[in-house]
This record gives sequence, structure tokens and C-alpha cells, in this order.
Amino acid sequence: MNYSQLSPVAGSIPGIVVQVQTPTPTELKISAVIITYNEEKIIRKTLSQLYWCDEIVVVDSYSTDNTVAICREFGADVYSRTFDGYGSQKQFAISRATNDWVLCIDADEIPTDNLIREIRSINPNTAYAGFSFPMNMVFLDKEFHYGKESGRHFIRLFNREKGGVTADRVHESFHVDGPIKKLEHTILHYSYTSIHQCIEKLNRYSTLSSGISYSKGKNKSALAVLFGLPFNFLKYYLLERNCLNGMKGFYWSVFASYYHFLKYVKLKELKQPEKRPVIIPDTVYA
Repeated sequence: MNYSQLSPVAGSIPGIVVQVQTPTPTELKISAVIITYNEEKIIRKTLSQLYWCDEIVVVDSYSTDNTVAICREFGADVYSRTFDGYGSQKQFAISRATNDWVLCIDADEIPTDNLIREIRSINPNTAYAGFSFPMNMVFLDKEFHYGKESGRHFIRLFNREKGGVTADRVHESFHVDGPIKKLEHTILHYSYTSIHQCIEKLNRYSTLSSGISYSKGKNKSALAVLFGLPFNFLKYYLLERNCLNGMKGFYWSVFASYYHFLKYVKLKELKQPEKRPVIIPDTVYA
């Protein structure tokens, strides 16, 4: 409470000044923003860690499972919108938030308790325009502490008056016009929870990426296809130290290498008119 200002109250005794308790905000008012599509297996876990946010905005791409019902259980404001790319979908979601401060996360990104406490301790009058925090990948229920997929800082919390997200269909990024502070504690990215889901995602992402490469006129040589798989495996497993993540690190290195292989061969296939789909796949929701 702020007691620095004293003012007379209507109906009070003349000559007596009453202390008026003027509340000052102790925390940022934050809107959590999420885009979803068939996320019933993870969304409840994510939403349960957003209890401290002032509102939750969900933009759903017409899920066919129980995603929307679960979001409404948590009091989220749910909007349905046809998916036209990750960037534009998130831009729409941010536009529906009522607070200036936005926590924009994916459905499988879950703040840890320590990160929540750190965010809630931010001065509401902060001079920073945004905050980044390290993200650790959780692959098949194992949190990775090594490799490129863990430990990198990402902007997820920002003042939308000073920042936003690019409109890229895939690999969108956040931009902030002003100082950014790095927070200490992590957010966990539950990117792959099963082998089946991993293969499905790799297939969808590689289809999307190859379609974008094709539309830009890019090409890959036969040598890139031939040597790309073993080279990428060595890069992921040894150079990026996924070998220190145990057997799951080996699995991930294989799958990540296979993803690049799929991109190359799908791009090759798109170059063949007789095998080219009627619509080049450039927007696939994963």
C-alpha cells in the first residue's frame, strides 16, 4: 500500500486528515497468449502453470480433440481461427490480449516454479521492454542440459507497445524496441513426448520447410543429400554435445539428422513435376 498521499475523505470531520490507502500494483499485469491445435495431451499441464496470469488468451486452429474444452476449464478466452502461419497466428493472439505485458508461449512450453517466482518479482514500473529466459528441451520425458536445443535465451515476455512477433510462417521471432533483461530460471519445452509424435512432427516440419525452400527457388545437390545425414548426426551428437544427454541424446541426434535428410529429399521431389502436389505445402500446422 502507498501511504505517501494524504487527502480528506467526504463526510470526515473538518480539520482531521484521514490516511487514504492508495494501492499500488505489486506485480505486472500479464496476459498469457497461446496458439493451439490438438494439444489435449499437454495443454492442461501448461495452463496449470499460468494460474498467476491476469488472463489467458488462446487462439485455436479448429482442434478436433478436447483442447478447446480444456482451455475453457481454465477460464481462457478462446478464439477459433484458420491457421495461416505461426507468426500471423501469434500476432492475432497478441492483438486479443487486454494487458500491455504479454507472455507469448507455445502450448508445449511450461514455466518452472522458479521462473514464475522470478517473473512475479519484476517491478511493475520496470524500464525494460522485454524479458528473455533460458529454455531447456524435454525430449521423451528427459530434460536436456546439453546441446543447442537447451540453454538458449528466448524472448517470451514483453510489452506489446514496444514489441511483437514477426509474420513468418515458420521460425517466427520476437522483437522488442528497448532494453531486454535476461532472467535466470528456465522454461521447459516439451517438444516431443513420444517416438510416434516425434516422427509425425519431423514429417510435418520437413514438408513445410521443403515447400518454403521450393517457393524460394532453392536447391540441394546430390552430395548434400548423400553426406548431409552422417554430417548432421556427428554435428548434433558430438559437436553439440548431445552425447552428454545419455541415450535420449543419441535418439535426438538421429531424429534431428533425419529431419534435414527429409527436407532435402522432399525438395528434390518437388522439383519433379509429375510428383509435385497440386498445392505446394507451405503452411502445415505442427
